[in-house]
Amino acid sequence: MSEGYCVKCKAKKPIADGVEETMKNGRKAMKGKCPTCGTVMFKILGKAAAAPAPTTPPPTV
Repeated sequence: MSEGYCVKCKAKKPIADGVEETMKNGRKAMKGKCPTCGTVMFKILGKAAAAPAPTTPPPTV
């Protein structure tokens, strides 16, 4: 379970009903709700959670 910051409660709390999503730029993020007030919480995950870059060499022409 991931921990995020609720802007309404102004405190760090665990993200309830968290779902991992991929943003447009390819980075991973966790989206869920605050267990206290129900406000949507969003946390961008670190680079370790991002998909690794392909390791194949570029084709030579």
